[in-house]
Amino acid sequence: MLEPTGPLPPEIYWRRRVFAIGALVVALAVVIWLVVTVTRGGGSPEATGAAASSTATSEAAASSAPSATTTTTEKASATTSAAESSQPAPAASGQCADQSLAIKVSVAQPTYRVGEEPVFGIVITNISGEPCTRDMGSGLQRVSVQTLDGGRQLWASTDCYPDGEPDLRTLDRGEQAAFTVTWTGTTSQPECAGERVQVPSGAYHVVAQLGAVRSAPEPFNIAE
Repeated sequence: MLEPTGPLPPEIYWRRRVFAIGALVVALAVVIWLVVTVTRGGGSPEATGAAASSTATSEAAASSAPSATTTTTEKASATTSAAESSQPAPAASGQCADQSLAIKVSVAQPTYRVGEEPVFGIVITNISGEPCTRDMGSGLQRVSVQTLDGGRQLWASTDCYPDGEPDLRTLDRGEQAAFTVTWTGTTSQPECAGERVQVPSGAYHVVAQLGAVRSAPEPFNIAE
């Protein structure tokens, strides 16, 4: 069919322009889609977002783990240091060794009221086969009150009174030396640091120590 010559009618002219513009828009959209697909490597937005979230979570977990370990180590070190600072001194040179002695602690009564002062008895026995000489001064003995499970120490006699007059005792085989310690019923810390507060009602036990020799724990109660 032959194209008409001369000026086109207005309706044909605008139809051709609209068709050309539409074809150009479609071609441009195809080009943009190809560019975006190549740039993203063909992956979906959901998969990319999930991978980024997983990586961030792993990095956060890895960075937080060392901090928790460091904190735990520091706390353990502080607790060990505090306990060691209030330990009684070992036997002096020339005195009988720890293995020559046995120590026992007792409580004057099984239950005390809050505000009362419990009284503890300490008996040190020479269990060796010959006479034994040892300094048993109050600064060398250590009496401590702990929770019944032994998980927490509430008071120790050497926390606020680490020094004491020497008390050199010579014990024959099987002979005993007896001592009495009165507790105010309040808490204490090594070097008498911090505030001393009244221990609440509950079940506790007391332990006595001389050098490395420790007694068995003796339970008692504090009641309202």
